[in-house]
Amino acid sequence: MPARHRSAAAALLVLAVAGAALAGCSKKSDGSATSADSGPVRVTASDSTCELSTATFPAGHVEIAIQNKGSKVTEVYVYGDGDRIITERENIGPGTKATINAEIKAGTYEVACKPGMTGDGIRQKVTVTPGAGAAPAKADARLDQALADYRKYAQEQADATIPVVEQFAAAVNAGDLEKAKSLFAASRVGWERTEPVAESFGDIDPKTDTREDALEAGQEWTGWHRIEKSLWVDGTIGETEKQLATRLVNDLKDWQKRVPQADVTATGMANGAKELLDEVSKNKITGEEDRYSHTDLFDFAANVEGARQVYELLKPVASENDATLARTLDGEFESIQALLAKYRQADGTYTSYDKVTEPERKAFSDAVNALGEPLSKLAAAVVVN
Repeated sequence: MPARHRSAAAALLVLAVAGAALAGCSKKSDGSATSADSGPVRVTASDSTCELSTATFPAGHVEIAIQNKGSKVTEVYVYGDGDRIITERENIGPGTKATINAEIKAGTYEVACKPGMTGDGIRQKVTVTPGAGAAPAKADARLDQALADYRKYAQEQADATIPVVEQFAAAVNAGDLEKAKSLFAASRVGWERTEPVAESFGDIDPKTDTREDALEAGQEWTGWHRIEKSLWVDGTIGETEKQLATRLVNDLKDWQKRVPQADVTATGMANGAKELLDEVSKNKITGEEDRYSHTDLFDFAANVEGARQVYELLKPVASENDATLARTLDGEFESIQALLAKYRQADGTYTSYDKVTEPERKAFSDAVNALGEPLSKLAAAVVVN
């Protein structure tokens, strides 16, 4: 996984505090914040700067309007204590704009722009004050049910992951190279379906899902991708790999136990679904994620499945508030899953990604983009005013 997850603390990232009402703030002449309905908090990013329209704004629903004036693709994060990620938006191309809707509680935070989508980013401190933020969204029993169902889903995915990871680790510990290879992709499915939740526990993600190129100076490389390289590139299993496999099981059991701690919100679910599509476009389409095993389509499919699960849970409210958006999402989810189905074999495995041609990868990229744009509007469509 990208380096951005390395410093996040053990609290839910986007799911923790996201909201979707369109509110924000701007500066008075003295530099303080105006009322929440004066406009969004504006973030202007470049290759070397991260400028904010205000450093102080009221708690509540906030709209963050981002403009990338740099030459590199960037991403923007709001960090809480210990680099807990409050909300984020990835893959903001040069010359483009993006919007984040979030519910942010009173406290001190940092806004980070990450040109090139690497490193700790260019950071600015902000203060969120108690007081006259936008009014909270009205209660909706349908959203309460969606939250309960998603919590159950996230836990089920974690619970289902552990036995497969244990089988994978057992094969590694037995020195059974081919069996370990056959279980690698399957062991990742539950994690990939609920990746925004899994990555929220920032001390776990670096240990389990970091790619070699995302390592920071002095970081020990452990987890799935370290073992993946040994299995496919080195073709050997030694004591180091056995120890790594056992450690992977233990780290993922830690994740499993922490899932109930996730503070899930409806708009956070929606933003998390968009993050899953960002993961596909950033790492899976390029073949970077599973570069040794070429099992990228397994992860791709799991990300899409997780995003669709979120959408289906939120659809009763979203379709009422924005019927056109719901119809578009229905169609785009069907299209991308139909495309993936063409590469699914009779035994449930997927075509090795190194066999997927450049034109075929372009078709995947187009499908992801076609889904990602309307999916970015889902959070706003589940706000009940």
